Amino acid sequence: MDIRSTFAALGYAKTRPATAAIPQEAEQTGPNAFQKATESFAQTLTQGEEVAKAAMSGKADSQALVQALAQTELAIEAAVTVRDKVVEAYQEILRMPV
Repeated sequence: MDIRSTFAALGYAKTRPATAAIPQEAEQTGPNAFQKATESFAQTLTQGEEVAKAAMSGKADSQALVQALAQTELAIEAAVTVRDKVVEAYQEILRMPV
């Protein structure tokens, strides 16, 4: 047997799980996916506010506050990026000739 074909077979075996079909319950498309994303965004902001309030009253440590602020910042940056892409797509549609 050729050594190169052995490496090719091993490489294929490693990538096979990555190309497997997505289970039905894990697949999210359309309005349901957008709704879940907005709920997750709102939940992240709420958790960040709760941790900030707890840190102000002395019930949470500074590490929890920093982690909550980082998660909130990441969520806001993701939302801004999505908004920018939607606006860019809308502007591109407006530039199309009729």
